Amino acid sequence: MAKAFTSYDLPFDFGDEPLSSSKDPVDTNDVVTKPNPGVVGKPQSTATDSKLESLTRALLDRFWSGGISNPLAAVEQVTYLLFMKQIEQIDLSSEKAAKLTGDAYVSRFSGEFFLPEDRERTQPIDKATLRWSHFKQMRPDLMLQHVQQRVFPFIKTLSGEVSAFSRHMANAVFSIPSSNLLQRAVSDIDDIYLEIEREGREGGHLFQDVLGDIYERLLNELSSAGRNGQFRTPRHIIKLLTELVNPKLGDRICDPACGTGGFLLDAYQYIVTQLSRQQDAADTSWVPDADGFIRSCRGEVLTAETKGLLSSCLSGRDKDTTMVRLALMNLMLHGIDNPHVDYADALGKGFKEENKYAIVMANPPFSGSLDKADLGENLQLGTTKTEILFIELIYQLLQAGGTAGIIVPTGVLFGTKTAHVQARRRLIEQGELKAVISLPSGVFRPYAGVATAILVFTRAGRTTQTWFYDVHNDGFSLDDQRERVDGSELPDVLAQWHARESHGPGDRKANHFFVPVQELRDNDYNLSFNCYREVVVEEPVYEDPRVILKQMMEAEEDYMENLRELEKLLG
Repeated sequence: MAKAFTSYDLPFDFGDEPLSSSKDPVDTNDVVTKPNPGVVGKPQSTATDSKLESLTRALLDRFWSGGISNPLAAVEQVTYLLFMKQIEQIDLSSEKAAKLTGDAYVSRFSGEFFLPEDRERTQPIDKATLRWSHFKQMRPDLMLQHVQQRVFPFIKTLSGEVSAFSRHMANAVFSIPSSNLLQRAVSDIDDIYLEIEREGREGGHLFQDVLGDIYERLLNELSSAGRNGQFRTPRHIIKLLTELVNPKLGDRICDPACGTGGFLLDAYQYIVTQLSRQQDAADTSWVPDADGFIRSCRGEVLTAETKGLLSSCLSGRDKDTTMVRLALMNLMLHGIDNPHVDYADALGKGFKEENKYAIVMANPPFSGSLDKADLGENLQLGTTKTEILFIELIYQLLQAGGTAGIIVPTGVLFGTKTAHVQARRRLIEQGELKAVISLPSGVFRPYAGVATAILVFTRAGRTTQTWFYDVHNDGFSLDDQRERVDGSELPDVLAQWHARESHGPGDRKANHFFVPVQELRDNDYNLSFNCYREVVVEEPVYEDPRVILKQMMEAEEDYMENLRELEKLLG
């Protein structure tokens, strides 16, 4: 069967050198080439990090000083420009690859484009003029008019008239207010791309995620968690959760609070990685990245049928229309041609999905309470707390035998209110609660200092025992800077997870062990690690009183001798 080949399949290319980045971002999301031994996982240099951070900060500062003071609005407008830039880069890369392989390829910028309002199709626009490289050469005032009136309408149509992308982009507004701001922003983005290109050439890093890498730095500049308790999930935590739930080709996968699509993208990349490794079973060059995980973007392993199946199995929902648009663009730029991301309030009355997904992955917002009148009828735990409601919802989304991996605040683990206890009881008694993995309280800094945990459960069978792991080091400092540090325990989490059945109940003095279900019941289904850990209190050892007395007498003699010396000096 012929392999799928679209303008999104290939790694982003700048000349003869592959673009790459070692430091994979978050919420955003990474595409990775097949690593070479000894290269993948190499930490990014401080100088490079500093350079990219300063360029990104300067870009956002320019937007804020140019009249776009809302951080989310600034990120949205930057994303539109990145999308315009990236579309051309992918197109050029695809054209180059087609020439090398002899395959036919039709550029997205060949032919004519007609504005939606030009129903008689009387004013054709040459698509070649819609390229980034073309309009960036224009005079600033002409550039602003051209991008607003031609380029932006063009990118809205890239997935066809009936796609989720075109539907949600219909009301999107290009709101950069001045020609000067646009010209400077275009120049800044070119500088950022050149810096990442330099990093790929000189640093030997093979991770490719232009949009995600820039997103990471853009979002790092935001000082607050955002609206409705939303904050991005760190990339290494996304990867850990994906590994725990182990999605496979053909699984229907959902994130009911998807934000910019981080979990969906990593699920896609995880499955592509597994397919790549199966195809090259004898290849031993796969090595983990700096976080301890292996990811690949080898789109050539996907046939047209496989690619379509994988893309159709990914579903995202979010109640923030801006996030929906950002997620759609993010996923499209990483090889998913027609993402299934839609606007929906998953906790609201209009949301009717149940028993539908094999995998659910989520870091739902922890935004306090909702209005009871707005809640869906299928939510029956009698609470308005979103962190509890999402647990109930996600359980309902799973099909029989489906698996969920979700992030919850630690209060959910031991809360004594009826809804807390009932939610935990349902996971344990009506399904199998497989794992509770406690994360360090600084994981979500600088956005929030809330302590969190990962719950892994299935909608099948009954719990007999639950595996606990207490993570102290996630590979980053736990302050607002979140700098990479040695000693990450995440690789050990995965190693112990895969070997857990062979280790027996485990040592309660260690950082991981099993707890039998009856013990959970006896403790009101408390899921706090500290509730079951065995604390060893060492008996203090005291010196013989006679030794202590002798030491005190010697100290007193030294003190008196010093006083006598001082008396002599004073005459």
